[in-house]
Amino acid sequence: MFEVKVRTQKGTEVAHLRCTSDNCGLGKSKSNLVVLHGIKIAQEHAVLKLVENGIFIRDISNSRTGVAVNGKKIEESGPLTEDDTVQIGGYIIQITPPKSQQHKISESTDVNLDIVETKPQDNEITEVLPQKKPVNKLDGKPSKDIVERNNWRKKVHQALLKQIDLRRIKVNEMSDDVLREKSRELILQVMEKINDLPKHIDHVELANEVLDETVGLGPLEKLLSDKDISEIMVNSHDQIFYEKAGKLFLSDVAFTDDHAVIGAIERIVTPLGRRIDESSPMVDARLKDGSRVNAIIPPLALKGPSITIRKFMSNKLTAEDLVGFGAMNYEMMEFLKNAVLYKKNMVVSGGTGSGKTTLLNVLSNYIPDDERIVTVEDSAELKLTQPNLVSLEARPPNQEGKGAVEIRDLVKNCLRMRPDRVVVGECRGGEALDMLQAMNTGHDGSLTTAHANRPRDCISRLEVMVMMSGMDLPVLAIREQIASAVDIIIQQTRFSDGSRRITSIAELTGIESGTVQLAEIFRFTRSGINREGKILGHFEATGLIPEFYEELSRNGIEVNLGIFSKRDVI
Repeated sequence: MFEVKVRTQKGTEVAHLRCTSDNCGLGKSKSNLVVLHGIKIAQEHAVLKLVENGIFIRDISNSRTGVAVNGKKIEESGPLTEDDTVQIGGYIIQITPPKSQQHKISESTDVNLDIVETKPQDNEITEVLPQKKPVNKLDGKPSKDIVERNNWRKKVHQALLKQIDLRRIKVNEMSDDVLREKSRELILQVMEKINDLPKHIDHVELANEVLDETVGLGPLEKLLSDKDISEIMVNSHDQIFYEKAGKLFLSDVAFTDDHAVIGAIERIVTPLGRRIDESSPMVDARLKDGSRVNAIIPPLALKGPSITIRKFMSNKLTAEDLVGFGAMNYEMMEFLKNAVLYKKNMVVSGGTGSGKTTLLNVLSNYIPDDERIVTVEDSAELKLTQPNLVSLEARPPNQEGKGAVEIRDLVKNCLRMRPDRVVVGECRGGEALDMLQAMNTGHDGSLTTAHANRPRDCISRLEVMVMMSGMDLPVLAIREQIASAVDIIIQQTRFSDGSRRITSIAELTGIESGTVQLAEIFRFTRSGINREGKILGHFEATGLIPEFYEELSRNGIEVNLGIFSKRDVI
């Protein structure tokens, strides 16, 4: 007697059965213990058999769908354990052997020679990227396997489009789920008619790839489902790179052609009311999970359509997570928390991909629930949980080049919305002047980010952005505005090993002789690189106590001044 659990690829459990005999059938026929549905399932598809060595599964369907165990197609496999994953069509099946057999399976080496034994792998079929050890191959040349797979995927895709056209299927009137299911049926029908499809190409996997490219984001679906991948870069249809643990790798997946890449871009931007074509060949957008997307197409992109996706973490990060990652220490975390609670205006400075938005998210969630917050972003990425929150997003121009709403317009408008705090995702231009004015006119505790490599460079960058507003202001007046508005600059840095750390926290203490004065409170000091290429170093306090902490202490508010003691904190 053994147990059989059946679920869909999305994780929905559809059956939990107990087989009381030594044989258990799987298929469409109602005579089977496990009845499965779908065009890919045969009447008598497979059989589970309990023998002395354990439970074995045999494919008896003689169909192209077949049976897969741990991602590999098999004719017969076993003994099966609870960790093994069996796939038949769109179903995932797990078998729980009887306890008396589990001990035998772990010790048994006497397995029938006609049984193909498969070892459990880390991946779930069609749901996550296969866990192959990445090879840091950066020559950018697609392998022969990729080229061959692309050719077959293209043939199946073209045949699918012909079937849709012949049957006059109105795809625009279908929901996503219905379209996906209908496309899946047509793809399987198309593949059944192809007689020369090589056996070494997994037919189920190829069908899923064609389906993803037809109604999803194609090969990007696998990369997006891998939680360890932080960025995806499509240089051309057959050259996709991804970043994992701070390193770049050439992917073993690819689009069939440039049209498939453009199709994926359109499926991303169209629901957001944005467009991409020759008259507007660049676009910024986001995925449903908040991941940031940039796309650019020919004639500007010479190698073909290009996509860059910076993935948004599914799990919301906290300050404790950043401490755990080594991005800062507990003393810095306590200081930043108090800086937000006591309404200090802060600018997060850093280079591209250094983690500015992530840190801004963490800081913003320290804002008390009883305050009204208005966020302004070019592409919405911030995920705040406070109840009194209004999120604003800029809008690009329409096809006539009209109707654009810039970040600066939104910053001006949000000041009329009675905000206690203004959070601007990123200052890139003239909106910096409006942000400084908001900080100077009663909206204390406001937050924003800016691109700069050091806190001192951040001040210069703010000056340049204010000049971009078109206001003819003297440099001294701009510096006085910055010194009066901004209280703290937090420098975020991405190192060569892929790690991200807060490398400096500095307080603006005023202006002297026309120069804005900076007082560094915390810093990260590098000490070298280990054999694995990891950056070594430590966080330390400089010994300076920020002015607002001294003011809080004078007002009788209990604060921990010990965090500023000049000592190394690893």
